Amino acid sequence: MSATLLEGGPIAAQIMSDVTAAVAALPEDQKPKLVAVMAGDNPGARAYARMQSKAAGKVGIAYELIELPEDVTQEDMASKIVELNADASATGIIQLMPVPAQINARAIQAIIDPLKDVDGVTPAALGEVVRGNMNAAPCTAQSVMELVKASGVNLRGLECVMVGHSEIVGKPVGLLLLDQFATVSVCHIGTSEAGMLEAHTTSADLLIVAVGVKGLVKGSMIKPGAVVIDVGMNRVKNAEGKTKMVGDVVFEEAVEVASQITPVPGGVGPLTTAILVRNTMNALKLQRG
Repeated sequence: MSATLLEGGPIAAQIMSDVTAAVAALPEDQKPKLVAVMAGDNPGARAYARMQSKAAGKVGIAYELIELPEDVTQEDMASKIVELNADASATGIIQLMPVPAQINARAIQAIIDPLKDVDGVTPAALGEVVRGNMNAAPCTAQSVMELVKASGVNLRGLECVMVGHSEIVGKPVGLLLLDQFATVSVCHIGTSEAGMLEAHTTSADLLIVAVGVKGLVKGSMIKPGAVVIDVGMNRVKNAEGKTKMVGDVVFEEAVEVASQITPVPGGVGPLTTAILVRNTMNALKLQRG
């Protein structure tokens, strides 16, 4: 068996097209603006900011990057978020990760106005996810659900296994699958320590992996015909010393077992920034009632 590729690019392109049309229909003085706050100069955070800026520019959304020093205090960073909450020109607010060690990221995220939370990080957003509101979920979790939808699987009663229980993927995806009446198991480090990970993954008709450990899931750990969504993004060097991106699933093995599988890169990745700009447009609608 050779799996069909479940690619995020075409879905992202449609989302970008829809947002572009929606933004173009707005008067010039009513167009949305996305504001990102970055503390310190982390290369990963800066790269993500570049992707956000590019995506926003493509759809006509203004983008502003606020750069705070590496030694910024919790109080000063919180004050900046409060200031943006009160700024009518700031439609969406996103806190770039990681933050310096002295910053309590969760506390900062909790300050963001829920109506301006475009990355699903506030307690209010999590509450909405519990109620089945996919649009309130973190961008990566929404990306996973878009790919699940594109796969065409009927979730009702389906055996779904989520490997990873982070707040940005595992937990919200598990809740959103439950809302569709899927039968959901969420695996984590405790599952591995108990030696039970493979027992769960081989029972999954839909397997989602979001851990950040390259090659964690081998082909032998996948049920024949399963749909596999690999959220992992791990940088490795090939034989020539060049850096490439690989997932948490051993793709070369999994593609011979699964019915559908996301490539890495090209699966979840292209969707996240497209969904971020869609969330910014949705935030504008919410703020205007």
